[in-house]
Amino acid sequence: MPRRRPVPPSSTVPPTRALREFLATETAGGLFLVVAAVVALVWANSPWQESYGRLWETQLGVRLGRWQLELDLRHWVNDGLMAVFFLVVGLEVKRELLLGELRDRRRAALPVVAAIGGMIVPAVLYLALNPSRPEAEGWGIPMATDIAFALGVLALIAPSIPPAVRLFLLTLAIVDDIGAITVIAVFYSTSLDPLWLVAAGGIVAGIVLLRRVGLAPTPLFVALGVCLWLAVYESGVHATIAGVVMGLLAPAEPELTREIVRSRADELVDVFSPEAARQTSRMAHQSVSQLEWLEHQLHGWSSLGIVPLFALANAGVEVTADSARDALGSSLTLGVVIGLVLGKTVGITVASWLAVRLGWADLPTGVTWRHLIGAATLGGIGFTVSLLIAALAFEDPVLVDRAKIGVLMASVLAVVPAFVLLHARGRPDRVEPG
Repeated sequence: MPRRRPVPPSSTVPPTRALREFLATETAGGLFLVVAAVVALVWANSPWQESYGRLWETQLGVRLGRWQLELDLRHWVNDGLMAVFFLVVGLEVKRELLLGELRDRRRAALPVVAAIGGMIVPAVLYLALNPSRPEAEGWGIPMATDIAFALGVLALIAPSIPPAVRLFLLTLAIVDDIGAITVIAVFYSTSLDPLWLVAAGGIVAGIVLLRRVGLAPTPLFVALGVCLWLAVYESGVHATIAGVVMGLLAPAEPELTREIVRSRADELVDVFSPEAARQTSRMAHQSVSQLEWLEHQLHGWSSLGIVPLFALANAGVEVTADSARDALGSSLTLGVVIGLVLGKTVGITVASWLAVRLGWADLPTGVTWRHLIGAATLGGIGFTVSLLIAALAFEDPVLVDRAKIGVLMASVLAVVPAFVLLHARGRPDRVEPG
């Protein structure tokens, strides 16, 4: 049996400041997300439940000449604000590819392979229970892992867990998001309009060209992002994809290098006149990449505002004795629960075992198989993206509610084995797989 290679020194590198900030914000966002989901459920099952429905069905429109876009409030959240969430995901994916865990092929191998296993197995289990349409259309629901919710729960139930476990779960969830984005774009987009697709492609080409000639200031980048969102929405592709594209297009290099900034240090400290202060502010902005600037500005709004608002708009399922009985007897709900709770755990664990067994990757320093399986069970918290796919997969509101109940049940049930595993007595040695 082949022996596991020594863990390379790079695997012991501590998280960067940017990554620590990202983890802290996601953890806090997870707590806000839980509160918003509970409020939505209570509200939708209270004497004021009609006001919940009326609020999210409120129509809001934008008119420009003959052109008009009118959506209800829930769709503005799901299609509009969630594009900002996916923009932050795109920014984080690019940063991880260039500077983080996904840059080093061997360090990235474990969470990448684990994420793939954690997407395939849940989808297969769901389809095994729901082979026929329309229920089969929901196969993408149990594929997703909620970054904020999972990290928030991990911080609550295991605050002293090795940092490498959080990093593994974060990287896995990021790769999972890439898979979910692909699934949404390819399988859950409506009929496509080729003219708007061409327009979207033209906007992307224009952004790339402007970047190459050095003419992509943040206000112009944001304005072009809004235009891209509109073109993608009108094309029939789910509009949140525009956010991911913009995140991946954001420049990762600052306009001013460290050497230039050091050579102009005197200008930076000169703030004794309005013009000098403006120049200092401009230089400070130019010394930070657009990628870092946007992520710093948007991440808190996304995790602490947009994602909880999404939960408030979508988690409010009316649960009566009849609907609960109907959901519990539904293969759709069962498929979502089994796919997320069992499929994620088995898929992530088996894929990780294979990656280590075949010599593709190593367990990070300080991480045991108990830690990894505990993190794998938290992958069963699908929530945000799972709820989004549920809304896209079905037109029948009864099927949507069954899927949402399944997601909510799975997100609660996944916490139980994670708590048991991550609080088990003793610290077993890392074992050789097989």
